[in-house]
Amino acid sequence: MSWCRALLCARCRCPVPSPAATRLTLRRRASTGPSKPVGFRPDRVAVVTKTTRYEFEQQRHRYAGMSEEELKMLLALKGSSYNGLLQRHNIHSENVERIVESLRNEGIEVRVVKRRDYDEETVRWADAIISAGGDGTMLLAASKVHDRFKPVIGVNTDPVRSEGHLCLPVRYTNSFPEALRKLYSGEFRWLWRQRIRLHLEGTGINLTPVDLHDQQLSLEQHNKAHHYTPEQTSATVSGPHLLPVRALNEIFIGESLSSRVNYKFCKPRFTFSLHRASYYEISVDDGPWEKQKSSGLNVCTGTGSKAWSYNINKMAPQTVEEILRIVTSHKKLDLPLDSELIERVTNEYNDSLIFNPEEQKMFFSVREPIANRVFSSIYQRGFTSKVSVRSRCWDACMVVDGGTSFEFNDGAVVAIAMEGDDALRTVLLDE
Repeated sequence: MSWCRALLCARCRCPVPSPAATRLTLRRRASTGPSKPVGFRPDRVAVVTKTTRYEFEQQRHRYAGMSEEELKMLLALKGSSYNGLLQRHNIHSENVERIVESLRNEGIEVRVVKRRDYDEETVRWADAIISAGGDGTMLLAASKVHDRFKPVIGVNTDPVRSEGHLCLPVRYTNSFPEALRKLYSGEFRWLWRQRIRLHLEGTGINLTPVDLHDQQLSLEQHNKAHHYTPEQTSATVSGPHLLPVRALNEIFIGESLSSRVNYKFCKPRFTFSLHRASYYEISVDDGPWEKQKSSGLNVCTGTGSKAWSYNINKMAPQTVEEILRIVTSHKKLDLPLDSELIERVTNEYNDSLIFNPEEQKMFFSVREPIANRVFSSIYQRGFTSKVSVRSRCWDACMVVDGGTSFEFNDGAVVAIAMEGDDALRTVLLDE
């Protein structure tokens, strides 16, 4: 029996045969048991590589006519090591070369693209995508893949400087042929990471995304990127529009400078506001709308539950100890608050914030909510299947996986939800 781009069994997610023709060749591994693992051997692979810090600095200053020696001096003034950046760049480049060589040795056609050149045409050409970098490169590679049957595999090309949670285990960085062997022989399972989709509607919305790349935009660059003319503003409600990106980690909504405090200076003739907190209305699971002010809203997947969301909500042992002391004093409990108990309670709470990437649910977190007689914080955090947000902001962004930004100002409404068809096909190798 020939195997092709497979349908999935609804119960166990195992591939089942489909009559459709495809270049992807799924091969059965010889086995005498009732269950025969299915191997994976792509014909075409796109390798998406990150922009190293060395490349970024070199490209940025080349346009200013700066020589390599002048770049060395500038980096030294900023406290950065030119030789150190070059060394990390060379380590990354050598690992990319190993990946490409391993693929070509197997007769696989390879296309290497820098992240700035990665586009939909490359995705259509490839049978599989390999991200060569860290988690940021993996998120970028995944963002343009809408075909749930096209695998995306991450390889960490600089494990010393990059955590690489979304990538293959570190040992495969230097032994990528072993990873290929496991793919061919079926020594893996598909990990279907759920993703978030966004429907945007409202007045004066701007559907043009801004690619934030690896490096943070300056405030001036950000303002230019998000600038639009009055002619683009409309009083007519538009949408809903399904945005062309899917969030593998999280969505963040907030004012562009939400880190500043909302100080106001009052004088006889005017009031000057130094900055605004993020002002919006929120509805959880189609419930009632609630006005909120905070430093922003985070909505994550199971994949993203180990990332920013975790760090927003996790508790430190010191906090847990202080809470337990208050509880024991009020309840007159004879509870020994030793370090072992405090660590166990802390870990149990923090572990509850993490959930399976394949679960079709989300976790929302309101960062530093303001609570007073006008604004409440009933919806502060929790699991959900849908979150709707109506912007009342002046200069806000909706950022997808830290890499793609959309304007989200007064009048814009977004529905944040999941669909099973948006799941990303990734690999979990047998160990």
